[in-house]
Amino acid sequence: MGLPLSGIRILDLTHVWAGPLAVRYLSDLGAEVVRVEAPASRGPKEFPDTPFGGWLGGEDGGEPWNRNAIFVKLMRNRKSLCMDLKTRAGRTTFLDLVAEADVVMENFSARAMSSLGLDYEALKAANPRIIYVTMPGFGHDGPLRERVAFGPTVEAMSGFSEMMGYGPDEPRNTAMALMDPITAMNAVAGVVTALLERQVENHSIRVEMSLHESGVSYNGPWLIDTQLGNQTKSLGNGHPEIVPHGIYRCRGDDHWLAVACTEQTQWQALAALLGLDPTWRLGDRRARHEQIDMHLTEFLGGMSKEVAAEKLQTAGIAAGPVNSAPEMIGDVQVQARGFFVPFEQFDTPMPGTPIKMKEIDPEKWRPCPALGADNADVLKEWLNMDDGSIAQLYQSRTLSDEPPE
Repeated sequence: MGLPLSGIRILDLTHVWAGPLAVRYLSDLGAEVVRVEAPASRGPKEFPDTPFGGWLGGEDGGEPWNRNAIFVKLMRNRKSLCMDLKTRAGRTTFLDLVAEADVVMENFSARAMSSLGLDYEALKAANPRIIYVTMPGFGHDGPLRERVAFGPTVEAMSGFSEMMGYGPDEPRNTAMALMDPITAMNAVAGVVTALLERQVENHSIRVEMSLHESGVSYNGPWLIDTQLGNQTKSLGNGHPEIVPHGIYRCRGDDHWLAVACTEQTQWQALAALLGLDPTWRLGDRRARHEQIDMHLTEFLGGMSKEVAAEKLQTAGIAAGPVNSAPEMIGDVQVQARGFFVPFEQFDTPMPGTPIKMKEIDPEKWRPCPALGADNADVLKEWLNMDDGSIAQLYQSRTLSDEPPE
């Protein structure tokens, strides 16, 4: 109680990253989330290999579908209802749940919900106040609506890859499906906005977004440059308006420091350390960027990245070590703020929430539920369904608590 979204009920049909991450943020803010998932949604009974990210506790525990660390990381604060929506009973039961819900969220392909008979019109008929959030890769219309979408491929289509890399012949992706977390935050904003709108208008609302447009919307500076008739180009680790700006080698094997000298006063401080002219303005530094980079690399090469970061920060210059994943988890700032929360099985540290509020208490969070762990509880609490009716749904294989054979 006391969280902004307390009392809001969400039916979660999302998968992969963008959708589940959005729902995780909403659940952290207090929404009651029921994840409606197909029996095979978490993978097979026997995994052919160790998944990316591995298993919680280091082993599959005989239930690999419940131990996939990447999946678990995204699925806290939910109840699991394992129900086959392709059956008539599953569809009917789902629409009964919609009548009791505030929000339905999915990031399937553009035609998936309509093929299940669960498009916006069907949801609205079940609940005239429902908020429906749909997040297909390319949206629900346009010539690409049917295309398969995957974060790294959509990232390239959004224009990001043109600007990354170290020259026009070497475009690169971020390798982290950046479109997914961007779309997740857009979805959170869309849900909160729709909830506020519904308080005024008291009607159903359809919220649509796409991975593709989420990426294009972050392409602002280069897009504007092109519209103004300028020639855009990849700058590698450089920056069009900041010199020096980049990643510089420090002492040690593959140790680096990110440096951004954003203001003239910062340049004056850095010039004093490097023995260069503190009066150089941006244009001067652009013309001499190779000379500056050489001096900066020589200066940092005798220090560890941690010492180098401290030295430059003390001088008022933006700098930070390039951390590996283990270093990031052990970072003193992250540790001091208690960002990683060990509440899942085996006390595995999981990312907390970047939203800080006194009402958000990770000690009250629910671990990722086992597949179908809340089948009976959800149907009894939301629909007042009796044990006999629930047993019939199990018997017809509409409900399950493990993947199919």
